[in-house]
Amino acid sequence: MRDCIKHQNMGMALICFLLLSLSIVSCSPASPVAQPEATVALPAGSTLRALAQAHGLSIGAAVNVAALDGDPNYDRLLGYEFNMVTPENAMKFDQTEPEQDVYTFAAADKIVDFARSHGMQVRGHNLVWYENLPDWLTQGHFSRDQLMAILHDHITTVVSHYAAQVNIWDVVNEGIDDNGNLRDSFWLRALGPQYIDLAFRWAHEANPQAKLFYNDYGGEGLGHKSDAIYNLVKSLLQRKVPISGVGLQMHISLDNAPAPSAVIANMKRLAALGLQVQITEMDVAVQNDTRPMSARLAAQAGIYASMLHACLSVHQCTAFVLWGFTDRYSWIPQITGHSDAPLIFDTDYRPKPAYYALASALKTGSLPAAIFLSISASGLMNSSSLSQ
Repeated sequence: MRDCIKHQNMGMALICFLLLSLSIVSCSPASPVAQPEATVALPAGSTLRALAQAHGLSIGAAVNVAALDGDPNYDRLLGYEFNMVTPENAMKFDQTEPEQDVYTFAAADKIVDFARSHGMQVRGHNLVWYENLPDWLTQGHFSRDQLMAILHDHITTVVSHYAAQVNIWDVVNEGIDDNGNLRDSFWLRALGPQYIDLAFRWAHEANPQAKLFYNDYGGEGLGHKSDAIYNLVKSLLQRKVPISGVGLQMHISLDNAPAPSAVIANMKRLAALGLQVQITEMDVAVQNDTRPMSARLAAQAGIYASMLHACLSVHQCTAFVLWGFTDRYSWIPQITGHSDAPLIFDTDYRPKPAYYALASALKTGSLPAAIFLSISASGLMNSSSLSQ
């Protein structure tokens, strides 16, 4: 699409065509600036959750517990559009065990209770990560045996607390670095490579019914990192470690989205191992693109739809989860210091082109024609991608 937009007349015509095909009336860019609070108007027609359920697919969003507590518009739209939630931070190590042997579940319980009351599944996130570890752990002086006992106790306590309510867990998160090696992390240094096997075995012992996932970023398509993830999970299976699937995070931007054909190929090789695959943390940053916002949102819509289509193309892709759903609470501006619009609702909860693109892809099971044309023009997808 980028090449098309270099030619202004052709590009703007394509953008208008795309937006019209997604039931947007105008080609005016949506404002990312927050307006005064108002009751959110829910999108008309079938919800994303209803459309996804027709495919046997879970569609979800990460949940900001502060927003859930203080913003009724957030609650209303979350429960209306999605059938799966992931706690954004509330289940991480430093949140659930801020002091040794002192567990706090109040924040995470609010998300789980909301999910139960709205008929939603919960993806537990996460049990073992190199980030969000409490100071008492990282700055303590523990032996290897003590650290093994600490991790065992933490996994057992958290998974057991939610055994009747949470049956999907990201057990190990981001255990491979960008070069395809095991990440030089606190847990690798403390326990060695076997920490991954142990974490899955302990989670399974705590809840034998739970689906257990390895979750990572940057391995959605084909390449050295996805090869490393594939080899890791294959080796876990060979050692009879109880792993159920792989989570592909999908934190991407307009200029680094993977080719859908590569995502499909990667999903298929993981599925051939007998594993489920889920897109677990999708957002599409637009801040580093210089085109008008209307053009950026049109390109963003195409990427969202193409990744959903990739998931729908592989039977073992069982969930499509966004890292939030409204730009109002996106993590990206907080990290980068720059405004962004990476999600499918704007800061005022208005549906963006990406929302309608997802709805259209779910209704038809295929990419809308305008999106296919725009992605084809950009070189992101070739015509064979849709048939793989």
